[in-house]
Amino acid sequence: MALVLHVGKENKNGFKGLIAAEYAGVEVKLAENFEMGVTNKSPEFLKMNPLGKVPVLETPDGPVFESNAIARYVARLKADNQLYGSSLIDYAHVEQWMDFSAMEIDANISRWLYPRLGYMQYIPPAEEGAVAALKRALDALNIHLASNTYLVGHSVTLADIVMICNLYYGFKLIMTKSFTSEFPHVERYFWTVANQPKIKKFLGDFKQAESVPAVQSAKKPAQAKESAKPKAKAEPKKEAPKPKAEAAEEEEAPKPKPKNPLDLLPPSKMILDDWKRLYSNTKSNFREVAIKGFWDMYDPEGYSLWFCDYKYNDENTVSFVTLNKVSGFLQRMDLARKYAFGKMLIIGNEPPYKVKGLWLFRGPEIPKFVMDECYDMELYDWKKADISDEEQKERVNQMIEDHEPFEGEALLDAKCFK
Repeated sequence: MALVLHVGKENKNGFKGLIAAEYAGVEVKLAENFEMGVTNKSPEFLKMNPLGKVPVLETPDGPVFESNAIARYVARLKADNQLYGSSLIDYAHVEQWMDFSAMEIDANISRWLYPRLGYMQYIPPAEEGAVAALKRALDALNIHLASNTYLVGHSVTLADIVMICNLYYGFKLIMTKSFTSEFPHVERYFWTVANQPKIKKFLGDFKQAESVPAVQSAKKPAQAKESAKPKAKAEPKKEAPKPKAEAAEEEEAPKPKPKNPLDLLPPSKMILDDWKRLYSNTKSNFREVAIKGFWDMYDPEGYSLWFCDYKYNDENTVSFVTLNKVSGFLQRMDLARKYAFGKMLIIGNEPPYKVKGLWLFRGPEIPKFVMDECYDMELYDWKKADISDEEQKERVNQMIEDHEPFEGEALLDAKCFK
């Protein structure tokens, strides 16, 4: 008996088993004339899965339902493939990423997407929670993929098949470029793996979502027709009851969000955008033009300067991983773009590389919302710059202009937050 997969042709959960079969060299046929909402409600189907859910794989030894279980079954039918890696630890990592993909990626994409498509009730706070959880998951995935082409080892495994299928609806239907650009390694990974011939055979050609789907309003139940009922005698119109105060309060316009505490500080003579513009536009004589301009603009009462040193430089043994680590920090600092300017230096010709930074923040201290919301902050030691000390002031100058050598060492790279 051939393996038969009962599922619609465009179902991403069905793709998992089909792609796994393609890599494993196993023949799996799609059930003929499958119609969602009809076939899966039939008595024959309900014997295979009493919940009526798809996909279901029909095998000589009985049916298997749940998409990841189907993919696992197909992958193990032939031992001579690399879908589970080549060692016990590879096997564990494949299972690890399959669970992560189901619980952290697929679940949160579904909680964001399906209410907007009308399949579930749309609740704004629930959507906010789903998007926040998805971003945390994608950030963790992005960090892993900064130094790995695939999830496990150096070729496609079952973990990649499941992950790509679970990301598929996200990239295709709701995760726009502006959303995924925060996770460049996830983007690179998704399009690289999705375009592998054995995967593209099922996913086909598709474009990334250009917008988030509008919320579809729930359909109201049709009202019973009353034309057949005898018309009641006309009664004198009753005066409509006046709305209660509580109802009026419910319809009040939403209150504006509280202002950022930094917006409530006394005005500063330093206009941060003017400094950023001067920094970006100065192409020569940097010390004479940009550095001099910085100190002419700088307002020590309205702004503060801070040095930071990465606490775990001994871990910076791979150059591109270190660079990606700093880039990720700067991406997550986007919440402070209106109130900050930063320079990050990656120092050294050989590992371990040192990471040091200079930050200009609005206000006399590092903003509390930055410390609370950007977890990278705790990975650095922070020291307020004393510009009355000429040595510290010169250190500020050198970090702004990417002076090389810096403190006696070559620069591997320098990154700017502006």
